[in-house]
Amino acid sequence: LDGERLVDEYRRATGAEGDPGPEPAPALPPGPPRRPLRFPSGRFAAVAVSLAMVAILVAVGLAGRGGGGTPAAHPGSKQARKGTPHRSGFREVAARPGVSVRLAARAEVWVCLLDAAGEKLIDGRILEAGAEEGPYRSGRFTVSLGNGEVELRVDGRPARIPPSSSPVGYEIESDGGLKPLTEAERPTCT
Repeated sequence: LDGERLVDEYRRATGAEGDPGPEPAPALPPGPPRRPLRFPSGRFAAVAVSLAMVAILVAVGLAGRGGGGTPAAHPGSKQARKGTPHRSGFREVAARPGVSVRLAARAEVWVCLLDAAGEKLIDGRILEAGAEEGPYRSGRFTVSLGNGEVELRVDGRPARIPPSSSPVGYEIESDGGLKPLTEAERPTCT
């Protein structure tokens, strides 16, 4: 093939004389003037970083509560503040003064539990067999039970409550000791 002859034929067919070069780009309409990028002021940046840190801490705090199911607290119950359940049962609240108490009903039992300030933690409710309450923490407790069909744990250790079909009551002292209460000394939650 003759290269010169092909180029001449191309020039004649397109009407091009010589090498025209690249076509010029179409002109763009003028736009708004470009402003240089501005970075936020130091004060604004500090506030933004602080808000981001608070959001992260809140997210971590909420995630730290665990995704496991937490039994619903009964009205008047302080279960959420006093301790949280986990897979192996209730964990005892540690590193705080006072004594912790947890109850587990072996059979249906009426319970009235007061803390050291006389505040009702379990307000004269009937617990079904297998129901658990607590742990609660206070300087001491007073408890009335409709019968002795309850497992009582004081600072994680089982307390001796003899089975009884009659009402019983105890003062749980700050050292974890149990003192039986007379009928007149027992709380009534009324």
